[in-house]
Amino acid sequence: MIEITPRQQIFMQDDVPTRLHHLAAHLSQIQALWTQASSQELILTLVKESRYFIEWTVPDMVKADDIDRAAELVDLVRLLTRWLFNWDNIWSNVEQRQSAAGQTQDWLRRVLEIAGKEPESLSA
Repeated sequence: MIEITPRQQIFMQDDVPTRLHHLAAHLSQIQALWTQASSQELILTLVKESRYFIEWTVPDMVKADDIDRAAELVDLVRLLTRWLFNWDNIWSNVEQRQSAAGQTQDWLRRVLEIAGKEPESLSA
């Protein structure tokens, strides 16, 4: 069994909408950094941590029978993972960075929508 880290334990004390707002904050930072083409290491850290945020949130959404939106977040993890695997190509290509910035902005909007529409059972 995988041990829960202190960071995970603290994060999971929040309700799902609050966790999603933490994810949205990360996406907002990532989007800004993409457009500035700066802080490559910070973007990498935020992308990796965002994947954890989703990993730690989706099971509670599934338990609350919020399968469709949980699956959307899994799609976001897939995108973030593709970025990590293609990082050098993305970072060195202005058009790919701009595309990533646009994708991040789209996902930011969607995560905020999901956070605002959580079923009552998730926010308790």
